[in-house]
Amino acid sequence: MNGGLRATMGRRIAFRLIGLLAVLWAGALAAQGTRIGYVDMKRLLDNAPQVLEARTRLSREFQERDQKLKADEQRLAESEARQKRDQSVLSKADAEKLAAEIDALRRGTQRARAELRDELARRSKEELDKRWPEIYGVVVEYAREQGYDLVVEAPVLYASPSVDITDAVLERLRRPSATAGPPR
Repeated sequence: MNGGLRATMGRRIAFRLIGLLAVLWAGALAAQGTRIGYVDMKRLLDNAPQVLEARTRLSREFQERDQKLKADEQRLAESEARQKRDQSVLSKADAEKLAAEIDALRRGTQRARAELRDELARRSKEELDKRWPEIYGVVVEYAREQGYDLVVEAPVLYASPSVDITDAVLERLRRPSATAGPPR
């Protein structure tokens, strides 16, 4: 048996053991009357109104730059089409000049697109970092009020819909008064 196959089998066995231990642990907790909940944090962060509002604000903030970039990309496409269409009738000097302009425009738009994408990603992360304490606080507040002893988040092997509290937390986040800070 080669090393790669052995490692894969080892990981599978380890995951199965971890899963078995988790099931046994959850069973022991349930036998003690422990209340367990599950939160799908990806779905929560994708649908939390605080995050959606931040995305809308960022979209407006970056809209003008994105439109300018799209115009430059359109100009590039038109220049490339003109080069392809007119290459047989352009003088060598004109063809080289047009090729140089196209190359400069392509590099500029690629660089600008990368910069815009990087800045948008950075600003999105900043906004999420600002909202995280509030979202986390609402999850903890809800769990405490509802008497949960344990709330787990993804990834989990399996979570029954009966223990999924994601929708309830989302509903609480939609309330105007959902301004909980970090848990106390």
